[in-house]
Amino acid sequence: MRRSVVLVTGASGEMGHGLIEGLARQGGVDILALDLQRPIKEVAEHCIATLKGDILDKALLERIASEYAVQEIYHLAALLSTRAEYTPEMAHHVNVDGTLNLLKLASEEARRLNKPVKFLFPSSIAAYGLPDRATKESVGPLKEHKYNTPTTMYGCNKLYCEHLGRYFALHYKQLAESSAKSGVDFRSIRFPGLISAVTLPAGGTSDFAPEMVHAAAKGEPYACFVDEGAKIPFMAMSDGIRAIQLLAQAPSEALTQRVYNVTSFSPTAADIRTRVLSAFPNAQITFAPDARRAAIVDSWPAEVDDEPARADWGWLPEYDEKSIFTDYLVPRIRERYQTA
Repeated sequence: MRRSVVLVTGASGEMGHGLIEGLARQGGVDILALDLQRPIKEVAEHCIATLKGDILDKALLERIASEYAVQEIYHLAALLSTRAEYTPEMAHHVNVDGTLNLLKLASEEARRLNKPVKFLFPSSIAAYGLPDRATKESVGPLKEHKYNTPTTMYGCNKLYCEHLGRYFALHYKQLAESSAKSGVDFRSIRFPGLISAVTLPAGGTSDFAPEMVHAAAKGEPYACFVDEGAKIPFMAMSDGIRAIQLLAQAPSEALTQRVYNVTSFSPTAADIRTRVLSAFPNAQITFAPDARRAAIVDSWPAEVDDEPARADWGWLPEYDEKSIFTDYLVPRIRERYQTA
């Protein structure tokens, strides 16, 4: 008998830690964690097993399928935006080929279990691509289908994987003699910049916001790689984790689309600096824009429209721009470095 599990890839990443803890609190599921690095002890304790391995390793995925009945997949593993620009071919290999491997695993499991397998996929505002800041400032909150012309490999990867997931869910092998459905119940969220008080920034192009806070708490100077007017949407990591759990729990008949925006607040980099200085008055935060990285941020929307998520599955953020700093980030990050 194969043991029924929920598979979480990228389990050691920023979102993986919180998601595994959230799934454990939710209860009723056994969690199988997969990552290139084993998760920390506090996270591993919530899992029935942790596997150190690569989503590109087909033999490993076959082993998982032989030992476990995978009921749901939370596919968090990815090569993030900044690093992906240095190794675009590797990024494509990890982000696209790895996702395709897991979609095939989900389809095979759906056939074996004779029921749909949910596939939760975190996408990104990097899937958007606006031509310049003037356009960005004039278009208002973007819906999911607008300006899907990303300028980064990471954004291209995420957008293509959204389409792959939609294909598996709705059009899989549509010309085959036996055009049975794939059984993959693909659901995706386009996340804005995610800010965590628990884990360190890990190479995302939106990480200028959490980097400011962590540097201030450590008493280290920080030179921000975008200018004061740079603006993109952000949300608390805890809200992001709650969003993906809400989407996973939503009945399929309530969903009107496969990819959803979510958002919370949209500050400028100067707004973030002001918030940080109010908590850490001696912080040394300056602006030294890196033209190339700043251009990527300017290609992402200042705001997104998340009305479908609110209407279809009850999305609503817990933290706004003020409360994320006063109630979440500052006290937790301050405690982190005081006790380090």
